[in-house]
Amino acid sequence: MKETPISQPPAADEFHTDPYEPEVGSLPERSGQDAEKVNKTGTTTIGISTTDGVVIATDMRASLGGRFVSNKNVQKVEQIHPTGALTLVGSVGGAQSFIRSLRAEVNLYEARRGEDMSMQALSTLAGNFARGGPFFAINPILGGVDDDGHHVYSIDPAGGVMKDDYTVTGSGLTVAYGTLEDRYEDDMTNEGAREVAAASIKAAAERDTGSGNGIYLADVTSEGVDIEGYDFDELL
Repeated sequence: MKETPISQPPAADEFHTDPYEPEVGSLPERSGQDAEKVNKTGTTTIGISTTDGVVIATDMRASLGGRFVSNKNVQKVEQIHPTGALTLVGSVGGAQSFIRSLRAEVNLYEARRGEDMSMQALSTLAGNFARGGPFFAINPILGGVDDDGHHVYSIDPAGGVMKDDYTVTGSGLTVAYGTLEDRYEDDMTNEGAREVAAASIKAAAERDTGSGNGIYLADVTSEGVDIEGYDFDELL
């Protein structure tokens, strides 16, 4: 009788040759193409801390690689906290998922503890999400008011959290920063900051193909968050 050969178990390294990686339970690695998409993302967003609270301004344009305008009326700032707002910067899907996740965590915190999350805690949570989650190509601004004062943070794609009196993110930041720093004053009210932010967004729209079509402004105070859209001519 002919003996049937006994099959040998695969070598250990053969378990990791599946072409359909990533493996279950892991996140896909960020490729050079992901980094390139971050650089090509078009928008301009600004956050300014004031004596009244915080003003956040964004342009309205959504573009494909900064080359083709795909939408002219995108609201790029959303309320995520009773007295806090976050901008959408970068990959649209990643930014929207990021905001949904943060908003859910804020609501859960309030339900469990019966109090609002502080801006420092929220900024830390946002940084942890950006660093550890699948939210590729995002660079939002977080602005809010709590018992400790008025706060503006930028969150970079690697999860870094930077607090400042004002900040700018997006492809139009170099132009917007010039106008903002020229007009910024330490004791600005929300009304004054609105005009400065609008001028900075308009300056960026003049040169950055990924920014334009109008402005969304978020007024953040201890009373709450008010978000409205405007044409440039209505504010300047």
